[in-house]
Amino acid sequence: MAAKKLTALRLPEKLLAEIDAFVGPGKRSEFIARAAERALLQLKQEKALKTYAGIWSEADYPEFATPGDTERWVRQVREGSEERVRRPNGGRQDEK
Repeated sequence: MAAKKLTALRLPEKLLAEIDAFVGPGKRSEFIARAAERALLQLKQEKALKTYAGIWSEADYPEFATPGDTERWVRQVREGSEERVRRPNGGRQDEK
């Protein structure tokens, strides 16, 4: 179990009453911790999206230019994998 630390938070009374009504007695801290974890994850994802926006160049990856192109590429990769699996030794060249 992760270490826990007691902290004081100021939250609106109405919000606490609603939380308590849904999660029941003794579950408030767990609920708020889970909600904070989800919110923090969302903030991290938003930051990553902003940080790496534009890093992918369509010119470098023409096979993904359109959804149809991407679908074709995925289909070809899957067909190639299935073909290798059907070969003797699963397509591995290191075994004879």
